Amino acid sequence: MKIKEIMNKAIVINHDMNLKEAARLMSENNIGSLIAIKKDEIAGIITEHDIVKNANNLDKKVSSVMAKQVVTIEQNETLDAAAETFSKNKIKRLPVVNDNHKLVGVITVTDIIANSDDISEDFLFD
Repeated sequence: MKIKEIMNKAIVINHDMNLKEAARLMSENNIGSLIAIKKDEIAGIITEHDIVKNANNLDKKVSSVMAKQVVTIEQNETLDAAAETFSKNKIKRLPVVNDNHKLVGVITVTDIIANSDDISEDFLFD
Protein backbone atom coordinates (compact mmCIF):
# COMPACT_ATOMS: atom_id res chain seq x y z
CA MET A 1 0.00 0.00 0.00
CA LYS A 2 1.21 3.48 -0.87
CA ILE A 3 1.31 6.39 1.56
CA LYS A 4 -0.91 8.50 -0.69
CA GLU A 5 -3.70 5.97 -0.11
CA ILE A 6 -3.90 6.63 3.63
CA MET A 7 -2.36 10.08 4.18
CA ASN A 8 -4.36 12.87 5.77
CA LYS A 9 -4.84 16.44 4.68
CA ALA A 10 -2.07 18.64 6.07
CA ILE A 11 -3.09 21.85 7.79
CA VAL A 12 -0.57 24.52 6.89
CA ILE A 13 0.19 27.74 8.68
CA ASN A 14 2.45 30.72 8.23
CA HIS A 15 5.62 30.35 10.30
CA ASP A 16 4.89 33.78 11.85
CA MET A 17 1.63 32.63 13.52
CA ASN A 18 1.66 32.73 17.32
CA LEU A 19 1.32 29.62 19.48
CA LYS A 20 -2.14 30.55 20.74
CA GLU A 21 -3.49 30.65 17.17
CA ALA A 22 -1.71 27.38 16.36
CA ALA A 23 -3.21 25.69 19.43
CA ARG A 24 -6.68 26.90 18.43
CA LEU A 25 -6.24 25.49 14.91
CA MET A 26 -5.09 22.12 16.26
CA SER A 27 -8.07 22.00 18.60
CA GLU A 28 -10.59 22.98 15.91
CA ASN A 29 -9.24 20.36 13.51
CA ASN A 30 -8.63 17.68 16.17
CA ILE A 31 -5.01 17.23 15.07
CA GLY A 32 -1.67 17.12 16.84
CA SER A 33 0.54 19.02 14.43
CA LEU A 34 0.70 21.79 11.87
CA ILE A 35 3.09 22.29 8.97
CA ALA A 36 4.67 25.73 8.85
CA ILE A 37 5.27 27.16 5.39
CA LYS A 38 7.58 29.94 4.30
CA LYS A 39 7.77 30.98 0.64
CA ASP A 40 5.82 27.88 -0.46
CA GLU A 41 8.37 25.57 1.20
CA ILE A 42 8.09 23.47 4.36
CA ALA A 43 9.79 25.56 7.03
CA GLY A 44 8.98 23.38 10.02
CA ILE A 45 6.49 21.33 11.97
CA ILE A 46 4.93 22.22 15.29
CA THR A 47 3.24 19.70 17.54
CA GLU A 48 0.94 19.89 20.51
CA HIS A 49 3.94 18.89 22.64
CA ASP A 50 5.81 22.01 21.45
CA ILE A 51 2.87 24.17 22.47
CA VAL A 52 2.51 22.54 25.89
CA LYS A 53 6.23 23.07 26.55
CA ASN A 54 5.72 26.78 25.84
CA ALA A 55 2.30 27.22 27.49
CA ASN A 56 3.64 30.06 29.64
CA ASN A 57 4.17 32.23 26.54
CA LEU A 58 1.58 31.58 23.85
CA ASP A 59 2.43 34.88 22.16
CA LYS A 60 5.68 33.32 20.86
CA LYS A 61 5.87 32.76 17.12
CA VAL A 62 5.62 29.23 15.81
CA SER A 63 8.99 29.73 14.10
CA SER A 64 10.70 30.09 17.49
CA VAL A 65 9.66 26.64 18.74
CA MET A 66 8.93 24.48 15.68
CA ALA A 67 11.20 21.68 14.53
CA LYS A 68 13.08 23.07 11.56
CA GLN A 69 14.82 19.89 10.41
CA VAL A 70 11.73 18.29 8.92
CA VAL A 71 11.90 14.74 7.63
CA THR A 72 9.48 14.17 4.75
CA ILE A 73 8.42 11.16 2.74
CA GLU A 74 7.32 10.85 -0.88
CA GLN A 75 3.65 10.03 -1.50
CA ASN A 76 4.45 6.95 -3.61
CA GLU A 77 6.54 5.29 -0.89
CA THR A 78 5.18 2.22 0.88
CA LEU A 79 3.91 1.91 4.43
CA ASP A 80 7.04 -0.15 5.14
CA ALA A 81 9.18 2.83 4.15
CA ALA A 82 7.12 5.13 6.38
CA ALA A 83 7.36 2.74 9.34
CA GLU A 84 11.12 2.54 8.87
CA THR A 85 11.40 6.35 8.63
CA PHE A 86 9.38 6.81 11.83
CA SER A 87 11.53 4.30 13.68
CA LYS A 88 14.89 5.55 12.37
CA ASN A 89 14.12 9.21 13.12
CA LYS A 90 12.13 8.63 16.33
CA ILE A 91 9.25 10.80 15.11
CA LYS A 92 5.47 10.40 15.04
CA ARG A 93 4.45 12.56 12.06
CA LEU A 94 5.71 12.85 8.50
CA PRO A 95 4.80 15.49 5.97
CA VAL A 96 4.12 13.81 2.63
CA VAL A 97 5.48 15.40 -0.54
CA ASN A 98 4.97 14.85 -4.27
CA ASP A 99 7.62 14.38 -6.95
CA ASN A 100 8.29 18.15 -6.90
CA HIS A 101 8.83 18.10 -3.11
CA LYS A 102 5.59 20.04 -2.55
CA LEU A 103 3.49 19.22 0.50
CA VAL A 104 0.47 17.04 -0.32
CA GLY A 105 -0.45 15.55 3.07
CA VAL A 106 0.72 14.14 6.36
CA ILE A 107 0.96 10.64 7.78
CA THR A 108 1.24 9.63 11.43
CA VAL A 109 2.39 6.59 13.36
CA THR A 110 -1.27 6.02 14.21
CA ASP A 111 -2.07 5.78 10.49
CA ILE A 112 0.62 3.13 10.13
CA ILE A 113 -0.68 1.15 13.12
CA ALA A 114 -4.24 1.33 11.78
CA ASN A 115 -2.97 -0.17 8.50
CA SER A 116 -0.44 -2.57 9.99
CA ASP A 117 -1.90 -5.49 8.03
CA ASP A 118 -0.26 -3.87 4.99
CA ILE A 119 3.25 -3.70 6.52
CA SER A 120 5.54 -6.56 5.62
CA GLU A 121 6.30 -9.10 8.32
CA ASP A 122 10.00 -8.72 7.52
CA PHE A 123 9.90 -5.18 8.86
CA LEU A 124 7.87 -6.08 11.96
CA PHE A 125 10.27 -8.83 13.00
CA ASP A 126 13.61 -7.16 12.23
